Amino acid sequence: MAEVRAYIGLGSNLLNPLMQVSQAQQALASLAGCREVTHSQLYRSDPVGPPGQPDYINAVTRLETHLAPEALLDRLQAIEQAHNRVRGERWGPRTLDLDLLLYGDCVIDTPRLKVPHPHMGERSFVLYPLAELAPNLVLPNGSPLQALLARCPMGTLQRLGV
Repeated sequence: MAEVRAYIGLGSNLLNPLMQVSQAQQALASLAGCREVTHSQLYRSDPVGPPGQPDYINAVTRLETHLAPEALLDRLQAIEQAHNRVRGERWGPRTLDLDLLLYGDCVIDTPRLKVPHPHMGERSFVLYPLAELAPNLVLPNGSPLQALLARCPMGTLQRLGV
């Protein structure tokens, strides 16, 4: 399989989120079938979903991979499981969330995987770290990342100096 550039969104708001995201970045950097791994800065964001959750730590990772999309998803979910991810309440608190945001120029719509990630265009905690890694990115539907940023203010999102 030809090499494809993929972008992964990372987030955590439980059990030392800074450590969870940092360890996930290390796991992604050593993932078999992937290379040239680059990470955005870390960000603090307000939680999306049920009230009363702690703030999130977020980042985006770019990697080059030979893995097929669902194989990459399997590896991402294995990293989540290693971090004791529990899939319970939708948009609820979690130790680690790894989302396949983009996989080359592919549009994927299966029961298990949707790429581009369906909510990325409205999430500052995805768009701003993504723009660090690929400011001139154009999504598979032809939308420039800069146009999405213009419609999605940074709001309370904070870049961390970590």
